[in-house]
Amino acid sequence: MLRRPVAPTRGPIRVLLVDDHAVVRQGLQAFLTAFPDLEAVGEAADGDEAVARCAQLHPDVVLMDLMMPGMDGAEATRAIRASYPTTQVIALTSFNQDDLVLRALEAGAIGYLLKHVRAEELAQAIRSAFVGRPTLAPEAAEALIHSATQPALIGKELTPREKEVLALLVQGWSNPAIAARLVVSRSTVKFHVSSILSKLGTASRTEAVALAVQRHLV
Repeated sequence: MLRRPVAPTRGPIRVLLVDDHAVVRQGLQAFLTAFPDLEAVGEAADGDEAVARCAQLHPDVVLMDLMMPGMDGAEATRAIRASYPTTQVIALTSFNQDDLVLRALEAGAIGYLLKHVRAEELAQAIRSAFVGRPTLAPEAAEALIHSATQPALIGKELTPREKEVLALLVQGWSNPAIAARLVVSRSTVKFHVSSILSKLGTASRTEAVALAVQRHLV
């Protein structure tokens, strides 16, 4: 009697944890142990390390923080998706601004969740990402709708703080100098600059400054 070959079973979904805060990574690591079909295979503290770890570990899914020093989460997502197209990325962040949502999704993230998401919802999002199905937090979906329905008025959506940062950029100030002037962290300044570039539709600080001067935005 001939026996049919048994199909090989696949192990748990391999997940890479990317966040610049060790306590967050530890929390995510503990969370994953509650689900036998999910496995944390590595960690990274910034975007550059995340790309390097993907080269080493080839994870199925990456949980990606967006606001990190050096290469941020959107840039890392773009690099990972370009080099490792079978690896899916879920943005997991504390921010739900329209421009941040758009940057992450345009970079190739398949999901966008806020860090207060329930454990079971995050686990299901990882499973969905693994099979190519997107998951968006309600706040992220609202941000996309808002972005699609608002007229594109250059500079109108800049917050007062972003206008303040843009004015300092026009004056030639560096990120560390702006951070000292406004008494905020460098990562906060980097977040504001990224948001400014996104809202103005520019690819660099130089372009943003030129547009700000041309359109009298500050």
